[in-house]
Amino acid sequence: MRYNTPVLKKDQPDDSYKFRALPPPSGSYPYRLLLKDVLPSADDNSMVFHMVGDTGSLRSPDFQREVVGQMVEQFHLAAPEERPQFLYHLGDVVYNHGEASQYQRQFFGPYKAYPGPIFAIAGNHDSDVNMDGPVAYNALEPFMAVFCDTAPHTVSFSGGAERKSMIQPNVYWTLKAPLANIIGMHSNVPKFGIVTDEQKAWLKEELIAANSERPDKALIICIHHAPYTADINHGSSLPMITLLEEAFAETGVRPDIVFSGHVHNYQRLNRHYPDGKSVCFIVAGGGGYDELHPIASLDDSRFTNDYPLFKYVSLDAYCDNKHGFLKVAIQKTAAGLTLTGRYYAVPHSPRPDAPIDATLEDTFVLALGRP
Repeated sequence: MRYNTPVLKKDQPDDSYKFRALPPPSGSYPYRLLLKDVLPSADDNSMVFHMVGDTGSLRSPDFQREVVGQMVEQFHLAAPEERPQFLYHLGDVVYNHGEASQYQRQFFGPYKAYPGPIFAIAGNHDSDVNMDGPVAYNALEPFMAVFCDTAPHTVSFSGGAERKSMIQPNVYWTLKAPLANIIGMHSNVPKFGIVTDEQKAWLKEELIAANSERPDKALIICIHHAPYTADINHGSSLPMITLLEEAFAETGVRPDIVFSGHVHNYQRLNRHYPDGKSVCFIVAGGGGYDELHPIASLDDSRFTNDYPLFKYVSLDAYCDNKHGFLKVAIQKTAAGLTLTGRYYAVPHSPRPDAPIDATLEDTFVLALGRP
């Protein structure tokens, strides 16, 4: 029997000493990027994009290649109205310490054929520094060169890749799209994440600003460290739960959905609030790292769900034995916005008789801005 609620992993050491100072932003406050500045063809009535996390791997690139290959196939086989416009990466692009030398092998090479722009938030591995490496560098320096440039350039350590640098204004930033505001957080290196007071203040301002554009736009938060999770490797992050729940309470604003990585599987959880409303929390960190994280068993003494908020959070779906990716669609209709998420798993045994190997494992639909 598996848990159907989030869990905490017992007796975890404090590794907050691993926190790394953030680099200076590449853009101006409040760190917003218009999707149409990157993708002028972005539709005002329909928005479709891929989402995946934890794609890098030092040991075996096979699973990452399979996931990317299936996203590319899905792009080419989809009808125009269902074709993803871009990929949003949930962090841990490069293992183990975000080295520039690993970006060609773990990012530029595998994503060479991906046809759309790629945005990203940094994961704990992207944010760390290899102190024993042959080349000295600062935390997030390679990530900034790839994703937070001031203008698109060929990245010097990309191996001559055609994909140019992205122009995100900071390591925490908001993507402003015609149908959504996507707030991308930076949760740093420690196992359960750390967010500075400065970033928390920014988050609250962005929540209020994004809420003022409802119901015409969805409000989405992306943060690498999963607040709620039932896996055996990490377990839930109390710092991230505290961060988000306090920000929601202080602003009176909750997002429509929260996406995370860090945990190497797929989970769909719902946080139920006293007013009868709920927020969907998605974990999508099965993007390619070879080790997957199973859901905890009820008889595993290393875990507990004895935490007050967990009785209000349900684990409604999961896939913990196959890698995969999300396809998210936001549609504008006469009744309002509808957000549809589909999680596709990539079988570890290919199906030569099928045009695409990925199988649909979970679907969820959110009617936004309606009672």
